[in-house]
Amino acid sequence: MSNHLKNVATVGLRWRLVDAKGEVLGRLASQVSMILMGKDKPTYTPHWDEGDVVVVKNARHVELTGKKVKEKVYKWYTGYVGGLKERTVEEQFEREPTEVLRKAVERMLPKNRLRDDRMRKLRIFPDEEHTYEGLELWKFEMPPRNKRELRPREARLLRKQQAEGEQKLHNGASVEPS
Repeated sequence: MSNHLKNVATVGLRWRLVDAKGEVLGRLASQVSMILMGKDKPTYTPHWDEGDVVVVKNARHVELTGKKVKEKVYKWYTGYVGGLKERTVEEQFEREPTEVLRKAVERMLPKNRLRDDRMRKLRIFPDEEHTYEGLELWKFEMPPRNKRELRPREARLLRKQQAEGEQKLHNGASVEPS
């Protein structure tokens, strides 16, 4: 397998393919950062860069939970007076959909000298097509999501009313003579 990445030694590394369609952004970013660091290998050493190359497709179709699409804001400073800029995730998806996942993964990597080298091994594509079709790509399956079932508000209120009714009935039955 030849080296298809500039300034990255890929000898002995696996090329991992991750499909981001329908995945939650934070969960996906944490798994991708673990692969980039090499924590999924038994030979993991914190000060060596032994992580695999990760190719992510369908980054445009990643999901965010709650109101994060409208309320999460990226901020940066230009260096000029009054140069604080901000952009919501929704605006960033319109401009460059891959940048949202890239920032999430980068911010989950340790802040050290290996961070730039690890980020060079991350390739993100907005849709199904990618430029690494001819290579042997190992498909990465996300671990299953343990999603708790939220109860509707009405069901909670009904249970609360039933509990209060039973307590009143219980308190009232012990006080009233029959």
